[in-house]
Amino acid sequence: MVFPEHCNHYGTLFAGQALALLSKAAFVAAAQCAQQSVVMAAVSGVQFLRPVPQGSLLTLRAWVTRVGSSSMSVRVQGSSAPLAQSPATLTVVLEGLFEMVAVDAAGKPQSIAPSFVVDGVFPT
Repeated sequence: MVFPEHCNHYGTLFAGQALALLSKAAFVAAAQCAQQSVVMAAVSGVQFLRPVPQGSLLTLRAWVTRVGSSSMSVRVQGSSAPLAQSPATLTVVLEGLFEMVAVDAAGKPQSIAPSFVVDGVFPT
């Protein structure tokens, strides 16, 4: 739900808030895939496709698109609809690509165990 504290002076989702939400979704998808701690290394291709008015329902979907030896690419897509409408009316409003790296307690890159990727399917 997009609340007033998430909005800019136009009454729509503030881009900084949107980016924070996208990055959290990327973190969750990457951490579930790697089964260990992850950090963000880069973000690219973020697009704010449509304004998201206050009171809208915002749904985020994140999935791992690539797994390397210690890094992953995660695509995140945000869709919105007015709260009172059916989820079938969701419109894509945000998207971005995040590069995430598995790390140990000291923050050093860690290998991602290949057993977490089965037949090209990632558990996210």
